[in-house]
Amino acid sequence: MDLTFNKNEDYNKQQVYELKMKLKKVQFGGGEKSAAKQKEKGKLLARERIAYLLDKDTPAIEVGAFAAEGMYEAEGGCPSAGVVVKIGYVSGRQCVVVANDATVKAGAWFPMTAKKNLRAQEIAIENRLPIIYLVDSAGVYLPMQDEIFPDKEHFGRIFRNNAIMSSEGIVQISAIMGSCVAGGAYLPIMSDEAMIVDGTGSVFLAGSYLVKSAIGEDIDNETLGGATTHCEISGVTDYKHPNDQACLDSIRNIMSMLGAPKQAGFDRVKSALPKLNEQDIYGILPDNREKPYDMKEIILRLVDNSEFEEYKELYGQSIICGLGRIDGWAVGIVANQRTVVKSKKGEMQFGGVIYSDSADKATRFIMNCNQKKIPLVFLQDVTGFMVGSRSEQGGIIKDGAKMVNAVANSVVPKFTIVVGNSYGAGNYAMCGKAYDPRLIYAWPSAKIAVMGGAQAAKVLLQIQESALKGKGETLAEDRRNELLKEVTDKYNAQTTPYYAASRLWVDGVIDPLETRKVISMGIEAANQSPITKPFNVGIIQT
Repeated sequence: MDLTFNKNEDYNKQQVYELKMKLKKVQFGGGEKSAAKQKEKGKLLARERIAYLLDKDTPAIEVGAFAAEGMYEAEGGCPSAGVVVKIGYVSGRQCVVVANDATVKAGAWFPMTAKKNLRAQEIAIENRLPIIYLVDSAGVYLPMQDEIFPDKEHFGRIFRNNAIMSSEGIVQISAIMGSCVAGGAYLPIMSDEAMIVDGTGSVFLAGSYLVKSAIGEDIDNETLGGATTHCEISGVTDYKHPNDQACLDSIRNIMSMLGAPKQAGFDRVKSALPKLNEQDIYGILPDNREKPYDMKEIILRLVDNSEFEEYKELYGQSIICGLGRIDGWAVGIVANQRTVVKSKKGEMQFGGVIYSDSADKATRFIMNCNQKKIPLVFLQDVTGFMVGSRSEQGGIIKDGAKMVNAVANSVVPKFTIVVGNSYGAGNYAMCGKAYDPRLIYAWPSAKIAVMGGAQAAKVLLQIQESALKGKGETLAEDRRNELLKEVTDKYNAQTTPYYAASRLWVDGVIDPLETRKVISMGIEAANQSPITKPFNVGIIQT
C-alpha cells in the first residue's frame, strides 16, 4: 500500500471513530439524572424499549439520530429531537418504531420532534411498513408552540397521517407507556390498537392542573386518564398491561399474526460479499474533498462479488452508471466520477462535475431502470454542473433539466448516499432530499452546500466589501483576511454532514461499511409497496 492510501485510511478511520463517539453521546438522551427518574417509576428508557421490542440478532437502522444536534441550546438542547426512530424487525416483520424519549424535557415536542415524527410516518407510508408508536410525552413544548402547532408540516399533520395510513391499510399500533397529553392523545387513539401500561401510562386531553383552572374540578391524573379509567370505563384503550415488558410482548404477539404484504417484485438472488476488501474504502477516499479518486473503486467494494455491469462506459465519463447487486438486490447505480477524464473529442473533464454528455447518459440510464423495475442508488460526490460559455452554448441547462426531470418522475425507489461533495444543482440532479429518496444517508466525509466553502466565502466577502464601499469605507488587508476566515469558518461549519443530519436534510451519518445494510434494508422495505404510478417523464428538453 502506498503512503497516500495509508494517510487516507488513518484520516477516514479517525472520522468514523468521531462519528461513533458522537452517536454514543446522543444515545444518553437527557442524561443520567433524567434516566434515573424514569427507572424509579419502573419504566424502561426509550432505547431499551426498542431493543426489547426488536427481534434479537437482526439488523436495524436508525433514522435521525443527530436530529436537533446543536439546536435549542437556550432550552438546554434536545438530543435526537427527543424521539428515537428505527427501522427493524418485530416477530420477523419489518417495521418502523417510534419511541418518545422521556429523559429529554419529559418527551416534549420541539419543532424538530415534529419534523422527525413526520419523517418516520413518511417512511412507513412510502413503503407501506407497519409503524409502532411507544408514547411517553408531555406534549407540545409550550414556549415554542408557534413553531410547532398550526402549519401544514407541524404537529397536526401527524394525526392527519394517522388517518391516511388507516385508510390505506397500513398497520399502526400504539403503546401508552407514560404521559400522553392534549393533541398528542389523538396519536395512539387514531392507531388501529392502543395499549396502556398500568400505573405509568396516562392519556387525557387536559391534565389535572388545566382541568382545575378550566372548570374548577379537583381530580388526580390517574383517575382522570389512567389505565383503569380508559380500559374499564371509557373504552378508549384496548389492552392494559402491568409493565413495559408485558406491553411490548403483546405488541410482538400481535405483529406475529399480520398477513403477508404484497410485493413490488424487485429482483433478489442469494447475497454475496464484495470480492474486493470493503475496508479499502477508507484508503481510497481522499482525506480532503478537493482531491481526485476513482469512484469505480468504491463501487466495486459495495457491490456483490465486486461485479458491476457498466453502462456507456466510454461516454459521459464524469458520471458512472451501471447495474450490480447489493446484498442480493438488483440495483442501478448512478455515481459521480472524481478522476479527471479526457473525452474522445479531446476535452478534459473535471471529476465531480456534470457535463452535457454525462447528464444525457444518466437520464437515459434512469429511464432504463424505470423500464426494467430496478431500484436506483445514487452515490453523490458532485460539485455541480459545468459552467462557462462553452457549456452554456452546448445547452448544459436543458441537459441538466432532462436529468432532474428523470430523477423527479422516477417511480422505482431511490436511495442516496452522500459520499463527498453535494453542491448546488448537483445535489438535486443526484437525488438530494428534495427528490424523495426512500432513504438518504451521508458518510462522515460528506459536504452539503450551495457551493464549495472557498468560493462561497469569497463571494460573501465581496458582498460585505461592496456594502462598506457604499458607505465610503474600505477594508484594511489584515481586517479583510480576518473577515475571510470568519466567513469561511462559519460557512464550513454549516456544510458538515452533522449540520445536515441535525436538520434532517439527511437521515443520518453512517460508517461507509454500513452502506450495504442501509441500501438492502431500504429495498426490502420498498419491496412491500407495489409500484402503482406509471412512469412518465413529462416534457423532455431536446
